[in-house]
Amino acid sequence: MVADPGAENVPGAPAAVDWDTTLAFRRHLWSYGLGVAEAMDTAQRGMGLDYPATRELIRRSADEARAVGGRIVAGVGTDQLPTGPATLAEVTAAYREQLDDVRAAGARPVLMCSRHLAAAARGPEDYLRVYDDLLTAAEEPVVLHWLGLMFDPALTGYWGAVDLDLAADTVIELIKAHQSRVDGIKVSLLDAGREVALRRRLPAGVRLYTGDDFHYPELIRGDEVGHSDALLGVFAAIAPAAAAALAALDRGDLAAYDEIFGPTVPLARHLFAAPTWHYKTGIVFLAWLAGHQSHFTMVGGAQSGRSPAHLATLLTLADAAGLLPDADLAAARARALFTVAGVGQ
Repeated sequence: MVADPGAENVPGAPAAVDWDTTLAFRRHLWSYGLGVAEAMDTAQRGMGLDYPATRELIRRSADEARAVGGRIVAGVGTDQLPTGPATLAEVTAAYREQLDDVRAAGARPVLMCSRHLAAAARGPEDYLRVYDDLLTAAEEPVVLHWLGLMFDPALTGYWGAVDLDLAADTVIELIKAHQSRVDGIKVSLLDAGREVALRRRLPAGVRLYTGDDFHYPELIRGDEVGHSDALLGVFAAIAPAAAAALAALDRGDLAAYDEIFGPTVPLARHLFAAPTWHYKTGIVFLAWLAGHQSHFTMVGGAQSGRSPAHLATLLTLADAAGLLPDADLAAARARALFTVAGVGQ
């Protein structure tokens, strides 16, 4: 999400967006053959990006996808509700409103985890009741979403249990009851073993979309039983390498696949280091260094989410992974930032 650097993009203020540059970044991703998962947490959804701006983002991106032949899905949540308690009926109605917005835009819905639902639900049966309503009303298969607490602590106990094995049982029960309406589930738990175990329990034809930004090469490569598809925030930062690695996998060239993806893993693990929800700051920093935007300003003032030391390591790791297309530009911009931060060079 590219902020307007001349606007009041400060904590608590409505997002002021540079739409042209934001959409240009989507075209950059589509140019590599990747799809766009729009209005997810990568775009600061629920962490600076308010719902009016989210709705406009989905509409504009879906229009752009049709214009260039790009693939797109878009997040459906409940963040138009005010902060604070909400009833299950209010949560369901909010989901339905956003589901209608995404359908009207022409994107495939991703039913994101809801902070309001996490706060209102008293057990697995409440989750099943809300999702049953949404999936019964779905006009096409949707993607479910399971975001771990490392990405958003407000989602602790999602699916009605802190025990992730019990939560997985609820997920499988839901999917089996609505198999024809579920394209797949995005799982962001940063636990490769748990993801594989869940993947092997899914009904035939339901995809596991990995959101594991620590173990994605092995999960996408798969094993003798199956593989995970990718719906990954880190791909926003490593699109050229990701496209090349996936092309090598399509050719069956596993050596090239490992060679290309290998240097991106240290970058990803640093980018998503705790507190993980600040990874968006690193993605925008790398987009700035790579020339995709002219400044390092974020909606909600989120550019302050990482320290100069953290960003300096990102710079080094991005260079090692070959992800800085113009080294002189990246160096000049990094020097300017570190000078303002008071870091000696």
